[in-house]
Amino acid sequence: MIEITDEIMPSIENCFTPFSEPIDGIELPERFTYPFYYQPHPISLLATKELQQYLQSQTQWQCNVSDELDKNDNSDVGSGKMFGVLVVQKGNGELGYLSAFSGKLANKDHLSNFVPPVFDTYVENGFFQTEQVIINQINKQIETLENNPEIATLTSLLFSQESVADEKIEKFRLKVITSRKIRKAKRDAGDKTLNFEQMNDLKDKLSKESIVEKNELRDLKLYWQEQHLTIQQPLALLTENIDQLKQQRKNQSSALQKRLFAQYRFLNIEGVERSLGELFIHTAYHTAYGKPPAGSGECAAPKLLQYAFKWQLKPIALAEFWWGPAPKSEVRQHQNFYAACIGKCQPILTHMLTGMDVDENPLLKNPAEGKNLDVIYQDEDMLIINKPAEFLSVPGKNISDCVHNRIKQLYPQATGAIIVHRLDMSTSGLMVIALNKPAHKNLQKQFINRNVKKRYVALIDGLIKEDTGTITLPLRGDFDDRPRQLVCQQDGKPAQTTWQVIERDEEHQTTKVYLYPKTGRTHQLRVHCAHSLGLNMPIIGDDLYGAKANRLHLHAQMLELSHPITKELMHFEAEAEF
Repeated sequence: MIEITDEIMPSIENCFTPFSEPIDGIELPERFTYPFYYQPHPISLLATKELQQYLQSQTQWQCNVSDELDKNDNSDVGSGKMFGVLVVQKGNGELGYLSAFSGKLANKDHLSNFVPPVFDTYVENGFFQTEQVIINQINKQIETLENNPEIATLTSLLFSQESVADEKIEKFRLKVITSRKIRKAKRDAGDKTLNFEQMNDLKDKLSKESIVEKNELRDLKLYWQEQHLTIQQPLALLTENIDQLKQQRKNQSSALQKRLFAQYRFLNIEGVERSLGELFIHTAYHTAYGKPPAGSGECAAPKLLQYAFKWQLKPIALAEFWWGPAPKSEVRQHQNFYAACIGKCQPILTHMLTGMDVDENPLLKNPAEGKNLDVIYQDEDMLIINKPAEFLSVPGKNISDCVHNRIKQLYPQATGAIIVHRLDMSTSGLMVIALNKPAHKNLQKQFINRNVKKRYVALIDGLIKEDTGTITLPLRGDFDDRPRQLVCQQDGKPAQTTWQVIERDEEHQTTKVYLYPKTGRTHQLRVHCAHSLGLNMPIIGDDLYGAKANRLHLHAQMLELSHPITKELMHFEAEAEF
């Protein structure tokens, strides 16, 4: 839990921190850090080390950092915080660093040794607080009106009445259906036994019966509509003011939000300033959200760069890390470095880094260059391949080289969709490929019905005490930071993984495990291993949920399925390279 004990407002003097350790032996980077995928530069590592020493020793707040978190605690109380360091250089050549935290720390925007927010929404007598007072007053009015017991009484009566009406109308509707069948049977029988005149008389009689029933059903519906109105009208009078107030609140909140977007203004090294609204309006993120997502501009990286540009400090290198326990939804490891979030920060940082010499985006390079697909089985209908790590299954946003396109080149006679299932780019191992439409349809059905058996092998960063277990954590995409996934009990899709220990390496503090996914959600195995409610230990080399290494140590080792045409049960294995 983070708790503030003293409030000390930051100033120009105490935001710049000179290095306390010698830096003569550290060569400065040639280019600034690409913030969305990076390995911290040694100068950033030193700044991080000094900031973390400060976090450990300071007394302004307490941050509960524990290796053993209570997995039964569903609250986010006591969650840690993302911090950032920006190594900067003064005009006189002196090197030091700036520090920042994302959002608020202990419900405060300002703390000594940390840069201030880009825009202070809680400045005394500012428009935000004034508008918030008005909106809060509307909220109280709405709450008072909604607590009127007559509203609850009428709402309950209306619900009961509608239930009775639905039941009676449905009962009569079923009667009409039965009568219709009886009349049809009479017409069919009449066709066989009655003469022309008798048949016309029968049809006329049955038609009149049908009209009578339709009119009765119409009258029954009208009756209940009138009954509903006796409750709906007085209820509408009571809720009219509530609806008007809610619309007023919506309009004022929207106007306040637009005004806030205009106040958040971000500089770049060329001195060009852009508002939050301007930066998002022409981006895919604005299209998805309709507006900048909540918290935009409050992350550590924009705050650090804004302060540096404002005070003519030259940015040298950037690093952001997590400090403290992870929130229940996200995968965050204490002291691990993380890239800037895509949804909130990409439009802002793209502008702020304009004019700077920045490292190339490594995600634009083709990781599959020079790698080959190992075909371990093939016939006229399907292939089984052993996909290398760092090899896309399907075309990406910027890279077209992938399993799909390679197979198209190697097997030009193949028809249909080809790809039946996918592996993450960083995951190696077995994939089944369909070479024609009937095979694809059958194989896809096997995966949908979960008839395919899959086994993965992974190397975990840590020693697992138990020998086996099952992880059940629902997953959904992190809309603010794709392609990351979140654990979400409310909106996540069910995801289940069974794991089994193969061996433990005491010397290197690692555990090799088998993973059996019952479902196939995006990043399921990676999140289930790394999340605090899962194994709480990331897979080695997981650059999204753990720490980067030579590769992600996750391999699809076994695949068992029925041949799509012959129905023969087939079993394939390919051992991992780790």
